Amino acid sequence: MPKLKSRSCLKKRMKVSPKGKIKRQKAFAGHLMSGKTGNRRRRLRRKALVSTEITKTMLRALGKG
Repeated sequence: MPKLKSRSCLKKRMKVSPKGKIKRQKAFAGHLMSGKTGNRRRRLRRKALVSTEITKTMLRALGKG
């Protein structure tokens, strides 16, 4: 069976932790930040984890699972 290509879009946007969790950037933090509170802007700067339901699918798409 041939090898699967990994998704380039996911490689650029996601990082896999040593334990196999996937870290991602939060949405709504690209522009129009002046209308958001400082607290909200700070929260948007943090990384978020991909939900466990789709982690297995994403790892396969990244070529890691």
